[in-house]
Amino acid sequence: MRDSRLVTRDCMLFASPIPWWVAVLVALGIAAIAFLSYRRPLVPLTSAQRTTLTALRALALAAVAIFVCRPVILLPARPSGDIVVPVLVDGSRSMGIADADGEARIKRARDVVENTLAPALAGHATIDVLTFGDSLKPAAVDHLAADARRTDLIGAVAAVRDRYRGRAVPAIVVLSDGGDTEQASRSDVPAGGQGPPVYAVGIGARDGVPDREVTAITAGEPRLDQTSIDLHVSAMVRGFERTPFTVRLLANGQVIDSRKVTPLASGSPVAETFTVSPNPLNPTVYSAEIAAEPGEAVTENNQRSVLVSPAGRKRRVLAIAGAPGFEHSFLTRALGQDPGLEVDSIVRKGKNEESADTFLVQAGGGRAEGLLGGFPTTRDVLFGYDAIVMANIEGDFFTRAQLALVSDFVSERGGGLLVLGGRTFEQRGLLGTPLEAALPVELNDRRGAVRRPATEEAPAPQNRLVLTPEGENHPVMRIGNSPESTRKLWTSFPSLAASAAVGGPRPGATVLAVTSTPSGVILPVVAVQRFGRGRSMVFAGEASWRWRMLQPSTDRSYEFFWRQAIRWLATDAPDPVSLTMPAEIESGDSLSIALDVRDRAFAPIADAAVAATVSVPGGEGRPLPLRPNSKGKFVAAEALERAGLYHVHAEARRGGASLGAADRWVYVGGSDREFADPRLNEGLLRRMARESGGKYVRAADAAQIGSELRSTSPRATEPERRDLWHEPWAFALVIALLSGEWMLRRRWGLR
Repeated sequence: MRDSRLVTRDCMLFASPIPWWVAVLVALGIAAIAFLSYRRPLVPLTSAQRTTLTALRALALAAVAIFVCRPVILLPARPSGDIVVPVLVDGSRSMGIADADGEARIKRARDVVENTLAPALAGHATIDVLTFGDSLKPAAVDHLAADARRTDLIGAVAAVRDRYRGRAVPAIVVLSDGGDTEQASRSDVPAGGQGPPVYAVGIGARDGVPDREVTAITAGEPRLDQTSIDLHVSAMVRGFERTPFTVRLLANGQVIDSRKVTPLASGSPVAETFTVSPNPLNPTVYSAEIAAEPGEAVTENNQRSVLVSPAGRKRRVLAIAGAPGFEHSFLTRALGQDPGLEVDSIVRKGKNEESADTFLVQAGGGRAEGLLGGFPTTRDVLFGYDAIVMANIEGDFFTRAQLALVSDFVSERGGGLLVLGGRTFEQRGLLGTPLEAALPVELNDRRGAVRRPATEEAPAPQNRLVLTPEGENHPVMRIGNSPESTRKLWTSFPSLAASAAVGGPRPGATVLAVTSTPSGVILPVVAVQRFGRGRSMVFAGEASWRWRMLQPSTDRSYEFFWRQAIRWLATDAPDPVSLTMPAEIESGDSLSIALDVRDRAFAPIADAAVAATVSVPGGEGRPLPLRPNSKGKFVAAEALERAGLYHVHAEARRGGASLGAADRWVYVGGSDREFADPRLNEGLLRRMARESGGKYVRAADAAQIGSELRSTSPRATEPERRDLWHEPWAFALVIALLSGEWMLRRRWGLR
């Protein structure tokens, strides 16, 4: 690699060089094209005319080839007599915290610049003060303010290096609390980088900042038919020791629950789970907050919010059973009672006179016609459902094409699949079929490979379902209000009639419940996994209808279990026209929106006409420009400045026909990265200084920087870099050569 510091006179190089042999081939190609273009002109030309036109075309092509390689000229560095020290001052809002020796961090930074750095470097170097946060800009020392929404510390240092390229810069001085809200998006960028060393001055307190922070609030999977969900709230306490405090939960600004919490110790995390019932028709914003107390240094991080969107349309379920029976009738009856599900049923009755299978079909919405022949054979019919239930039906009932279609239904369409019943797993079952990989358990080894749950000290009774630790908290198995009540309810369930011998879980799958055989072998009963875009589940037990018949009539656990399972499988299945975007962003962030447009068979539609709007809080919707990104995908980015709830609506059409519409909600301002863990982040500042060859000091020791910079000469300055390939004259040169050739062609009779 060329060392730019050795440049003492003008030189040129290429930012995107090509191998020499490629350059030779390009040159020969240009020469051949230019020569052949005028070898046999349509009108007679003199040798001088032909030479002129050939040269102009060759020069135009050569200029294009050269500019594609991005030529760059390196100019000698400026004389080192003009020494400048850029001083970067963090202007983000976290610098307003008053924990720097009893004063605000930004005021402490101002004092360091005015009373320490400026006098120490006077007469030796010029100080250029710049502030960074949302952007990098020059600033007067007496006008420094902590008002930027975010901090891009590493990006600011890189921008300063480019800004002062070619100048005599002995070092870059950074005064900051070490917060970098953009660090997670570019963790692969080195903190030190290349260029002048960085001297970092830490502003703020490392420990002992009295602060109670809500670090996270997340919504779990919907359960109990989406009438309730779990909200997981995490908090961190610093500087208050074991003093109790209250965590309040608000729904759309109204307090609905509160709990008094006592932390184990200062600096220890606190976790609480709230069970709530969101509005099924409208979005609900849940907020967890801790009341501010006297002496608390930071109150901006005492609250976080999460958006729970409404359930949306009903989910369509296709259930196919090998024969009429209790399992199928009890299951479809339980699912049919769920107002959020539409259940179509296919039951094999027997054979007709031609020995062909006959079916009992129950379906609504005009879908029965596509099911009269049994299981669907086309994508557009099958992909109209969100979940498929295959109950007690042999694997050889389906053709390989149908099983491949079901596999695509899960992996490509994003649907859910439930396979249950011993008959489905008898003999070879689905082993060796295109659907085998979609199932969460191994079918080629049925000896059982599940370790006993930690909660089971003695062997479980034969065919009794026992939850695994993962199952106690999984939304499919959560039929109680807490893990303890869920475990108690499952313990009271009657035993199953039998359980199919299936193998252990596939890599990435989760076993939620197990049972034991007479020989003591532990077998999976309930297992789930992600497969492609969708989800799959296996229930290997027989006669789960016993859980309904042998329990009290008031016990609805059987219905809850199956309805939760189907909802978990079907919830993430997208519509043909679907929106993808984050549920929450911060104020001022750019909202990334992706619209996926597909037909009924979920094939992408490239020629769709799309339109979208975003509704601001308390205002009318405004158009949202969408641009094609790939086949069937359209994207947009919208900066949302105001906090609040936004509604995004998108429609797609082809010709005069509607392809569908999609609606999504997004909440802006639910969290604030700027005040997450507001302590002085010495780790990042030390790493930045160390990797660049600089030094890290605390604010009280900032005088060391001035003395060190006075005793050292500026590092050999980098040459000034001037890019030629995007200069206006480069474009003008190519246009001039092409225009000159064209005008001469016209003048000499060529077209």
